[in-house]
Amino acid sequence: MKVITLKQPWATLIKEGYKKYEFRTWKTNYRGDILIHAGKEIDKEALEKFKHLNLEYPSGCIIAKANITDCVKVDDEFRNKLSKENSLIYSHIIEDKNWNGFGFKLENIEEVNPIYINGKLSLWEYKYSK
Repeated sequence: MKVITLKQPWATLIKEGYKKYEFRTWKTNYRGDILIHAGKEIDKEALEKFKHLNLEYPSGCIIAKANITDCVKVDDEFRNKLSKENSLIYSHIIEDKNWNGFGFKLENIEEVNPIYINGKLSLWEYKYSK
């Protein structure tokens, strides 16, 4: 199964259903199931911003499963949509008008028992079974 590695707190925000898009500078044509891997790197500024949620942020493990259903070019129209959906979660994309990239739409997000494994760049493969 395909896996994508994210820094914390972003991986947990997806697992908990707060974040419905993952952003990359590259486009993907892949649609289907994907595992969410919480990497060992932490975005300390973002962690501080979301501390009021009182979430746990494990690292170095797969924590969720989702489905990529779309890949959307980030433009002003999409930024407006994100602003209406959740301006706190997506503030980094909304505010940086010079950032060019894509939002991977994630649906059917579900928590999985942690699987401790090192992450990789881009989309990578892992033999997953429930």
